[in-house]
Amino acid sequence: MSPSLANKSYVIVLLAVYSVSGLTALAYEVLWVRMLALQFGVSIFGVVVTVSSFMAGLGIGSVVGLHWSRRIVAPLKWFAGFELCVALLALTTPWLLLALESWLAAVAAQTSLPAWYLVQFALVGVLLFVPAFCMGAGFPMMLKALGDAPQTLARAYGVNTLGAALGALLPLWLLSQLGWLSSMQTIALGGVLVAGLTFYLSLRLEDNMRVMQSFSSGGIASAMPNIPTLVAYSGIGAAALMLEVAWTRLFGMIMLRTEYVLALVLAMYLIGVGLGSLLSRFMRGEIWYSMLPVALSVFVITGLWLVPHLLTVIDYDSADSLLSVSLRQVVILTALTLPVTVLLGAWLPLLNRLYGHSHISGAWLYGANSVGAAGGALLAGFVLTPLVGSAATIVIAAIVLLALGLTWSRFRFVWVSLPLMAIAAYPVSTMVPVAQLLPGLYSNTNELYSHEDAVSITHVIEQPNGQRLLLADLQRMDASSDPTSVEVQKNQVRLPLLLHPEPKSLLLLGLGTGISAAGSLAYPQLERTAVELSQGAINAAQDWFAPVNNHVMQRLHVVRDDARHYLMANRQQYDVIVGDLFHPDLVGRSALLSVQQFARAKQRLSADGVFVQWLALNQFTVDAFDIVLRSFQREFPQAMVFVDAFRVALVGRKPGATTPLSVAVMDNLNRLDEAQRHSATGGEGAWTWLGRYWGMLPMAKGPVQDEWAPRIEYDLPQARYSGQLDLAVMLDYMLQIRAPLDVAMSQLQVRPENEQRFQDAYEATQLAHKSWLAFLTGQADKAEKMLQLAYQTNPQDRWIGFAIADGALASLDASHNKKYDEWQVLQSVLKVRPDHPEALLRLWRLAQARDDAEQAATYRARFAAIDPLSKALKNTEEITGVPESRRVRSNAKYGNLDQ
Repeated sequence: MSPSLANKSYVIVLLAVYSVSGLTALAYEVLWVRMLALQFGVSIFGVVVTVSSFMAGLGIGSVVGLHWSRRIVAPLKWFAGFELCVALLALTTPWLLLALESWLAAVAAQTSLPAWYLVQFALVGVLLFVPAFCMGAGFPMMLKALGDAPQTLARAYGVNTLGAALGALLPLWLLSQLGWLSSMQTIALGGVLVAGLTFYLSLRLEDNMRVMQSFSSGGIASAMPNIPTLVAYSGIGAAALMLEVAWTRLFGMIMLRTEYVLALVLAMYLIGVGLGSLLSRFMRGEIWYSMLPVALSVFVITGLWLVPHLLTVIDYDSADSLLSVSLRQVVILTALTLPVTVLLGAWLPLLNRLYGHSHISGAWLYGANSVGAAGGALLAGFVLTPLVGSAATIVIAAIVLLALGLTWSRFRFVWVSLPLMAIAAYPVSTMVPVAQLLPGLYSNTNELYSHEDAVSITHVIEQPNGQRLLLADLQRMDASSDPTSVEVQKNQVRLPLLLHPEPKSLLLLGLGTGISAAGSLAYPQLERTAVELSQGAINAAQDWFAPVNNHVMQRLHVVRDDARHYLMANRQQYDVIVGDLFHPDLVGRSALLSVQQFARAKQRLSADGVFVQWLALNQFTVDAFDIVLRSFQREFPQAMVFVDAFRVALVGRKPGATTPLSVAVMDNLNRLDEAQRHSATGGEGAWTWLGRYWGMLPMAKGPVQDEWAPRIEYDLPQARYSGQLDLAVMLDYMLQIRAPLDVAMSQLQVRPENEQRFQDAYEATQLAHKSWLAFLTGQADKAEKMLQLAYQTNPQDRWIGFAIADGALASLDASHNKKYDEWQVLQSVLKVRPDHPEALLRLWRLAQARDDAEQAATYRARFAAIDPLSKALKNTEEITGVPESRRVRSNAKYGNLDQ
């Protein structure tokens, strides 16, 4: 074989090996991000800490590895050694973390949240820096082995980055199938194979390597790039990572922050960089050193202008699977990011061309860029995003890329592009209003407030009828001020408090709008604590939902902390702990439904303490729901289930608690006066609540939700888009597993004199759920009959009464021959539900039309007490209680959006 053919085959083999090395490297990083999210809480913080540690290790490793490579003659053997070190670290580190779990819990118990973040940073720095250093040190070794041919760096960097793109996606499958520990071990095994193959190649291709190096080394400049070049390219690395961090936040908000979306964002970023490096061979001439930074910044700013328009073009509602949704998201990401990342990928080989394609200059540039990237990730996550928001961070990155990129331009006139770009970027430097981002859902809404920090993006928007919605990361509605939603949220605290015989302390894991906490106001001596990580949610509860949360923030101690850290760090015990509803398909949220989290909650319960975790039936499949039930039962073997309409309460009691729940409820209410009892039960009475009992959790074997082996966050996004999130299926399943009446009486130890009242409430709940199931399956007549029977059995049940009242109003509106007298129908509705807001509103207007001022005032007062934010009431400032001067967006320049 001729030397040229041998050298060509040699290069192809090494590039293939280096591509696989990139795959394992990024798979390591993604798995580390996932582990840290589970251990320390999910936010942009975890991503930033992981990425910055990883990039710092790569950069420093590249520079140090370059120094070592000058004195060695077998770079492939060294590369194999570095790969083996990374694999061994990956194999051993999970066991180290498992061994450190108790130590981490002890540290958490002695540190504040900021100190806990510093502990995370130090731990990540130690655990990630060393393997990343080895990966970075392997880069100059591979470049030296390939030789200083003109396209060596471009090819090596390109194929390695394309392999990394696949490595960003591979953990999605591994984690869902194997769990974190086994996934890390699998990737580590791949790293061992890469090391072994490289070592084998070093033995077989040693002669070719010498021929290649002697052929390509003559006349090549090997000087280190000058300091200004390294500083400028380090700044470009910082700006590039600022883009990635801000894009991850922005696109995670727009497309739903699931595991799949975050992986797609990272993969598309890497695909662009890899392609750009490979395509750089076609970018000839000095003009590219001027064109590249200008074109790059133009694409970044244009992408911000296009964001709202692209979202309206692509219809997610018509998607029938996660794959089809992912393909549509790829279209958006390609349009918005691929031109930018292709140009970013071309920059390294273009700059290295100035230094004769030397592997020495290439390693220096790579190292400087990576170290700068580490700083850029920290700057974006901890400084820019909280201060100015994601959109402004993207704009700043674009301007920095342009300014630093023009360092290598010989045409002075291109500098005029800098002020022009700043002018073009200014209008999109603030977050696009919700109504423009999601016109299909919120086109007629008014944005009252937004807040962005390293944890989340929070919006409060106002609907045309005056109701307010709390949005977390844009696409998830956390709560509403609608009267029905208000009662739902209050019930999340009413039931847990009722189940304790004498509650004196309450801990809420999640604040939301504060409306849930308002369900505790029947207990005047109760000590209330809420743990909430999102500052935006805390501000919203204080300023924007006070009229519907009864100003509960004045009687509530709010701790800004991660729920997991708080339960580890705080040694106080509570009579009642409530786990709030949340969206389990979002990244890391399912860790709050893990065996470990339930164990933490159990440790914080006092004697006779009650822990209640709420689940929304419409967010689960039967399989995912069973996983959570088994996880809960692992820590609370005697766990019970209550169902409030479509929300399930998993109830666990402190081991050793002996007071029967029926007795606990009665003892609880006997300590309250009549008004307090009405408030504590929402006017439904004790037996209505006990009638919502569903039974004890059945003992069953199967998978659980473990922080080291997460499951449901991978299953639920697929179920959402394939139509498997079917409320009718879940209702049918719940009816199948409900305990028979006699078993329920025995489990609750209902006394003989109370058996009839319990039976009525229990059967009414059963009939109501059967009625809703019949309605969902198209059996309207059957549903109506069962609903009427349910109302006759227990007229105190709010949900049954409202269903009857709503049906009466629907019949009234559907009648075109005016055979019903509206006033009489509305009065009959109030006999069923005196707190029905629509009936009160219509009676108020009818009384006004009749010029009956006294009745109009009475109905208006009753309506205002139930729906204080309705636009039907008078001026907004009186309703909100928030001065007009405070009705502005955080991190925005939109001014007063209420005009």
